Amino acid sequence: MPFDLPVPSFSSLDAADLRQAGRDVLGLALMDARNHTLHLMAHYEEALAADKLAVPRLPELNPPLWELGHVGWFQERWIGRNLQRHQGSRCDPQASTLASLQPHADRWWDSSRVPHDSRWALDLPTLADTKAYLLATLESTLELLAKTPDEDDALYFYRLALFHEDMHGEAFLYMAQTLGLPLRLMLPVPAVAREPLWVPATRWRLGLEAGHGFTFDNERPAHEVAVPEFEIDAQPVNWSQYVEFVADGGYDRPEFWLPAGWDWLQEKARSEGRRAPRHVEQIGVARAGGQGAVLQTLFGQTQRRAGEQPAMHLSWWEADAWCRWAGRRLPSEVEWELAAHTAARRGFRWGEVWEWTGSTFFGYPGFAADPYRDYSEPWFGTHKVLRGASFATRARLQSPKYRNYFLPGRDDIFCGFRSCAL
Repeated sequence: MPFDLPVPSFSSLDAADLRQAGRDVLGLALMDARNHTLHLMAHYEEALAADKLAVPRLPELNPPLWELGHVGWFQERWIGRNLQRHQGSRCDPQASTLASLQPHADRWWDSSRVPHDSRWALDLPTLADTKAYLLATLESTLELLAKTPDEDDALYFYRLALFHEDMHGEAFLYMAQTLGLPLRLMLPVPAVAREPLWVPATRWRLGLEAGHGFTFDNERPAHEVAVPEFEIDAQPVNWSQYVEFVADGGYDRPEFWLPAGWDWLQEKARSEGRRAPRHVEQIGVARAGGQGAVLQTLFGQTQRRAGEQPAMHLSWWEADAWCRWAGRRLPSEVEWELAAHTAARRGFRWGEVWEWTGSTFFGYPGFAADPYRDYSEPWFGTHKVLRGASFATRARLQSPKYRNYFLPGRDDIFCGFRSCAL
């Protein structure tokens, strides 16, 4: 039987203003995030009990037990063990730290030092011991938070730990989708498509400045960008639109694909026999009404997708190929951000799926890495920027300024795209 997951709360503990949360609300939000993590882990425990939580060694997966321990490790590393935590983003990441409550914590869970493929062979502690570690580290975090000034620098690592855990909560969900675990979430509701929107030329302040609550390093510094006028879709490309590309031979016509994208597609065809987006079992143009007929497997159950629902589980290569076929293009991230801020009242809709943009992930001019060095800088130049949020993203992580980023071949996340006129 599928497991029912609660619809994410939109209370004060799960709202966009958590970036400015003070000490008291932040403590409750940290407990909320931990409860959510353990709730998700309980479903893994039940679904994978017979396999002792074992999962295949795939590039898009982590062993669930490793993922759980890493969440606790990250919080302890940057809060409980960090003697410079009150300095916030000015903290020296090379400074000496206190010992962990778990003597082997760094050897097991430091993602910067533990290669991805090696995580399946680690002598990880038991699930019960891992949960005990998470409880002990959270108690330590909350005790330290109670003595912390209500100031941005002093609260920086507490907010970072909160959003880091939220990111891994979403990772637990898209990993469950990859594994076909029987979860049930509230999926995007079909909505009437609106005509594309025209956005006039302007100058836009891209990004955020430090000093106004929490900001990620790749969102800083704010800087002004000249943006020519452009036309952008009011909502992500839906299944009815994407089906037409498939029906027109889009997966067999190299002229629509960049060379690296065509190579990616051929590898998927050889290894999986795929000629459609990930998890799609059947796709074609319906005889009546002209809308797409799409059957897609979601959390282990094959479901018919409504034509008006956003197309989902698409790589950047597929999004780019569709745009070339349609005579359109992916928006730049500044175009997406500008439209999200200025065209919402005219029907610009986001938050259903992560949306690929045409932008390669780089730091903004004047970028300076925060203490957690591996968050942004190692991925510059290789990853593509996604904007928005998905139905699985906690509300407090959703922001039109937030920059997500993945390799262009990733299609396991809850991602789609929208397009712009050439």
